[in-house]
Amino acid sequence: MIPLCLVTGFLGTGKTTFLRRTMQKNRDRQLVYLVNEFSPNDVDADMLSTQKAEVISVAGGSIFCRCLVSQFIRQLQGISENRPNTEGVVIEASGMANPETAADMLEETGLSDSFYLASIISIVEPTSFLKLQYTLPNIIKQVESADVVLINKTDSAPTEKTKKTQELVRQLNPTGECLQTVQAEAEIDLFGGTASKQRGKGEFLGCRDPNYATFTTYKQIDPEVLLTLIKKYEQDIYRIKGNLQDEFIDYSSAGIVRTAVTGAEPRLVWIVKSGSEKEIEKEIAKIQP
Repeated sequence: MIPLCLVTGFLGTGKTTFLRRTMQKNRDRQLVYLVNEFSPNDVDADMLSTQKAEVISVAGGSIFCRCLVSQFIRQLQGISENRPNTEGVVIEASGMANPETAADMLEETGLSDSFYLASIISIVEPTSFLKLQYTLPNIIKQVESADVVLINKTDSAPTEKTKKTQELVRQLNPTGECLQTVQAEAEIDLFGGTASKQRGKGEFLGCRDPNYATFTTYKQIDPEVLLTLIKKYEQDIYRIKGNLQDEFIDYSSAGIVRTAVTGAEPRLVWIVKSGSEKEIEKEIAKIQP
């Protein structure tokens, strides 16, 4: 039986950073990393593949929605059939995933003969968690289902927000382990949880969550002009991630990270509030050279 570790967390909480650290710490282990990105272009998988680890991408929605679950199942079946020495699979779920469906999915598809859900790790960020808890119910479900909750980015979050987040996490999940982290640094037994004892029973989503829309831009945008656009539509833009010519941009409700790069082709993946995408795309067209 191959254990699964499911890593959940909303956009920008630090899931990719956690996976990168996990890959570095487990270079000598036979682990497979399955990365699920809500957008059609999986920026995270491209980045993580440079870590010389076994990375599989499933992009274009949530692995727990009807349109992608069959692809997810095929990938797990391929791991079971073609990688007999696999010690475990670490799954980075999309930010919109409801982990309560995971155990049921394994049982219903027969994958429970080869895999078991060993642990769920949920990563939250104080500013975005307190802001979005009322509008995005899956964030709450991710915390409730977790064996371990990482309250990440505590170095940049106000102390009071971190304290409120920890109190809320304890209310939602009084039995799980709760750790405060910086850059998702934590010593965790990836496969030592009790996730098989799931709370609640989830349902598969439709092929597209009606709350979100996604698109990709491929032309250069002046970074400072982009920041002005973000500020104008901060209530409608959930995530921007990718390259401009001279820097990597990662924006979410948790804040923005800008990292210098050299010679990158411009490509930004956008996740926005459904219904706002056409207006935002028109604004982008105006500011592109």
